[in-house]
Amino acid sequence: MKTILVTGAAGFIGSHLAIRLLARGDRVVGVDNMNNYYDVTLKENRLKRFDSDPNFSLRKMNVEDRPGMKALFEEFRFDAVMHLAAQAGVRYSLENPHAYIDSNLVGFCNILEGARHSKVDHLVFASSSSVYGANTRQPFSEHHNVDHPVSLYAATKKANELMAHSYAHLYGLPVSGLRFFTVYGPWGRPDMALFRFTKGILAGEPIPVFNRGDMVRDFTYIDDIVEGVIRVIDHPAQPNPDWSGDAPDPASSKAPYRVYNIGNNNPVKLMDYIHALETALGKKAVMDLLPMQPGDVPSTYADTAVLDQAVGFKPATPVAVGIQRFADWYLDYNGIKG
Repeated sequence: MKTILVTGAAGFIGSHLAIRLLARGDRVVGVDNMNNYYDVTLKENRLKRFDSDPNFSLRKMNVEDRPGMKALFEEFRFDAVMHLAAQAGVRYSLENPHAYIDSNLVGFCNILEGARHSKVDHLVFASSSSVYGANTRQPFSEHHNVDHPVSLYAATKKANELMAHSYAHLYGLPVSGLRFFTVYGPWGRPDMALFRFTKGILAGEPIPVFNRGDMVRDFTYIDDIVEGVIRVIDHPAQPNPDWSGDAPDPASSKAPYRVYNIGNNNPVKLMDYIHALETALGKKAVMDLLPMQPGDVPSTYADTAVLDQAVGFKPATPVAVGIQRFADWYLDYNGIKG
């Protein structure tokens, strides 16, 4: 039995991950501040799926709570940490930038310090496909330079990667960063497009379609994300003996540091995504075609060769399958007859 800290345990990815870790016999200590960025009831209901498991415990706190996080790392000997807690959302970062500094930078520093001083075997943290920012060469590869973020959210995730590398270099802390690509599925976040689209379509209300639908995303189903996360957790980052400062590879290092894309490696047009949802719900969408929003990008596409080579896994759930599963869950969760 491993003891694994999962921050953001009441979140979309965190709750799915906790279920899988508990099912295989691990002990999970969850941290979540249960904030009201979106419906707290949804977070509570996610937790109800596993919080009666004797191998799960939850600490309600902010990761930016320095004394609280220090005490947590002193109380437990974590074999691994999966750090998912963060202030999420590209658009919200335009409205409340300080929330991103507090949670994503100060909070991450507390995680790094805790992992360092308690000698955690492997720290894994959530980065984001948003770090690719203004890059246009696709598919996006971990070997590409990512120095041009187009939102503060993306900048904090890039900063997390840099902070993690410094700890791997200075203290030999094995650290892996995971760049998630547009995660979707049952129990997802209400602020994300799939939730808003579904709610609007069922209500017969116009759904907001940005860049007038001319968007492409590498939509990645939640079960694929969790499988990739678990495999990475079980493969602590190792130094790359071939790494050279003359031609520095951003994906690895002489330190025990790695960065991985976790995406479906199959970009889908936003309009096709909406049409798949219309099919799953049996109802047409009324679309409000809008211009591109600040901080957004027109296209994402993940190169997943590095992940496949490292842990032998490549996400593969088709969008039509994943959206049908989401639609079935949404109708059931909300008591709506299909």
